[in-house]
Amino acid sequence: MANRVGIIGYGKMGRIRAEALRKDGRSEIVVVYDIDTPTDATCRVAPSIEAIVNDPEVDTVVVCLPNHLNRPTTIAALKAGKNVFCEKPPAFNAAEVREIMAAEAESDRVLMYGFNHRHHAGVDKLKQIVDSGAYGRVLWMRGRYGKSVDGDYLKTWRADRSKAGGGILMDQGIHMLDLFQYIGGTSFDEISAFVTSHYWNIPGIEDNVFAIMRDRTSGIEVSFHSTMTQWRHLFSLEVFTERGYLVLNGLKTSSGTYGEEVLTIAKNRSVAPAASWADEEKLTYEVDTSWDKEAEHFMDAVTLGLPVRLGTSQQALEVMTLIDRIYENEHALGKELHENLRRVGQR
Repeated sequence: MANRVGIIGYGKMGRIRAEALRKDGRSEIVVVYDIDTPTDATCRVAPSIEAIVNDPEVDTVVVCLPNHLNRPTTIAALKAGKNVFCEKPPAFNAAEVREIMAAEAESDRVLMYGFNHRHHAGVDKLKQIVDSGAYGRVLWMRGRYGKSVDGDYLKTWRADRSKAGGGILMDQGIHMLDLFQYIGGTSFDEISAFVTSHYWNIPGIEDNVFAIMRDRTSGIEVSFHSTMTQWRHLFSLEVFTERGYLVLNGLKTSSGTYGEEVLTIAKNRSVAPAASWADEEKLTYEVDTSWDKEAEHFMDAVTLGLPVRLGTSQQALEVMTLIDRIYENEHALGKELHENLRRVGQR
């Protein structure tokens, strides 16, 4: 019998997830819910979130809700004996993720988070090359992830801190931070960051984050910029190693707003200049298969009992811990600046 799925939040993301699960073929979407009642659903439409969580005919719940509902819905579904796939962010902070992990530990169900960028073909190839050791160890990484928003953004739940939990860092930056940890196989214990809102001026909703981070154990350093004042969408992940570099520019999406997904690879030479444009190999990924790969990975865990490798609760905890530290670092810098200004004023 097919795994019976209920989708909570049947907007854009819910429909993307539904289509990917249908392609996988091991699921049947039996019920959906959305605050804007869908009129085109080909299955039952539930009256509430709770109705799906407590539905005895549902084996698996897919959570595609505003951020503030992710944690309570995931915990409730796990306690109701459902497998859960949940979009990022898992919660507002690391402490809340630990609450989810406690519920997961008491359950025998599968929990997976939608860190979708791990499943992009360019990222997958980049990770394979790094893990092969052929290019030596990672020395440093640089990531930029930006988009343009307009006044309509201010009308959505993403501009409400009580519902979003933060701004561009929670919205997009979380993906780049997750990729840093995934590609480098490490976390970061030294952080210096600026979290600002100079343009949109929405209380508690940052429009830019600049951070420099280092892992003292591996020595890997990263430079990070997440922004909603890019004015044109941009994705760039650069990984520099002992014997070359791998640069992923663009991200293949249905909208096409991030351009082509192109992975550039080159090995250095022993004499400067270490590499030239002619040395580079470019791999272009024409089709976005990330949603389908992610659905397959999840259903392998649900139906075959294979372990979740990409999007575990532990990985979610690690990235939320990093986000906590970035926010805390900005608060600490702000207090230090205020104190320095106060001292100057007393002179």
